[in-house]
Amino acid sequence: MKSGHAPFRFTYAVLLVPMAYMLLIWTVYLLELRLGVNLNRWGIYPRTLEGLRGILTGPFIHGSLEHLYQNTIPLVVLSASLFYFYRSIAWKTLLYGMLLTGALTWIIGRPAFHIGASGVIYLLASFIFFKGVFSRHYRLVALSLAVVFLYGSMLWYVFPIKEGISWEGHLGGAITGFLLAAGLKAPLPKPPKYAWEHPDYKEEEDPFMRHFDADGNFIEQPEAEPGETSGVQIRYEYREGPKADQ
Repeated sequence: MKSGHAPFRFTYAVLLVPMAYMLLIWTVYLLELRLGVNLNRWGIYPRTLEGLRGILTGPFIHGSLEHLYQNTIPLVVLSASLFYFYRSIAWKTLLYGMLLTGALTWIIGRPAFHIGASGVIYLLASFIFFKGVFSRHYRLVALSLAVVFLYGSMLWYVFPIKEGISWEGHLGGAITGFLLAAGLKAPLPKPPKYAWEHPDYKEEEDPFMRHFDADGNFIEQPEAEPGETSGVQIRYEYREGPKADQ
């Protein structure tokens, strides 16, 4: 495996990508306030040609400070996790995922402007969870469980349980995350091999194993090999403890 594609390695992208996305969505919102404009019309409006532009612009627009704040922290945490644990496919997951999430929202959404980064958050949460389960690597499974612990309650919002929330965007992100987790391949670190697991391992040459006979009985001083001047010795010392008063 090439070192440039080794998993679980820190790179600047782990910090820069989440910070850049965070700064971008906050800058867009502050410009709206500063200039007194409303960019909601640049969101996804389902099944219209004009609404297609929202696939690219909608994830960077938010309708309120509360909306922006609620999306910021999970977006930073999940995107940083993506670029740390799945660096080789992180950009594909993020870019393809945003496009596919937006497209699904455009297809199934209600006739309204769908804005916000929540679809991307559901994309990342779904991808990280399912990818860890599919990989069965202990670190990635632990990451999947951490996502469930932190953001498991988000599952309910893929259903229309609250007015004013784009559950279609959430559902599109969750479906996209699952599809990408199943379709994209990521390298995993190979489990370490002990000496006795290598194909050229010979038990009779192992200094430790020579202290046991064929029946598993311990040999304090094994016979030296021809030409061997020194070997490994294992000795035990036993000392009697103080006797209790009679």
